[in-house]
Amino acid sequence: MCGITGAINLQAAEPVSEEMLRGMLALIQHRGPDEFGTYLDDWVGLGSARLSIIDLSGGQQPICNEDGSLWIVFNGEIFNYVELRPELEGLGHCFSTNSDTEVILHLYEEWGPDCLRFLNGQFAIAIWDMRHRRAFFARDRLGVRPLFYTIHAGRFYFGSEIKSLLLAPGFSPRISTSALRQVLTYWSVQPPQTIFEDIYELPPAHWLMVENGQVQIQRYWSLDYAVPEMDCTEDELQEEFEQLLVDAVNIRLR
Repeated sequence: MCGITGAINLQAAEPVSEEMLRGMLALIQHRGPDEFGTYLDDWVGLGSARLSIIDLSGGQQPICNEDGSLWIVFNGEIFNYVELRPELEGLGHCFSTNSDTEVILHLYEEWGPDCLRFLNGQFAIAIWDMRHRRAFFARDRLGVRPLFYTIHAGRFYFGSEIKSLLLAPGFSPRISTSALRQVLTYWSVQPPQTIFEDIYELPPAHWLMVENGQVQIQRYWSLDYAVPEMDCTEDELQEEFEQLLVDAVNIRLR
């Protein structure tokens, strides 16, 4: 399952403390009991609680690029990472692991937010660009993997579960009355709201950028409900559906 969490200073301030970051990780250790990993600099703290699935010995997170200017923590699985890696190597990218996590990092290095169009998988991604003091977050198209965030006292906090955000110094969670109305009406809270005021869920199929103290959110994919005109028989449609289903199962067996 894995879990990610961390904090980013929106302006020059005291660095994120390792004690707080490890406390945030401890609250989601059930998501990734195999390894804890952290990265800290003057502006950011990234944490990963890993459940080892791919590249058991070499996929420890956070992972950096060749020059250490980009760092990633990631929860999920990228099913087509095997096909993507040779293309990136052909563009000159060098890999230090065999993980799908590092494939995402080099895709972002090459394409920026547009890297998401290459990914077949389920994911919650956090990437720190140390050189530009920019943080990039993304969630998969259907929202299989969760990602929550809040801004408090000049910091942006994020995590796979809300509980890790509650360690933000001085933060006092309060129930959102509008979210409570949604629970009583729809039996759930609709993103980006959560049950707590000032804590938000990044909606499915959206990315989020933190830069120069500002937060930008953008949708990168929408489901097309239009019914296309098709010149094929019902048997041909059934055959195509079966092929897609078998392909989806096979690629997940990795």
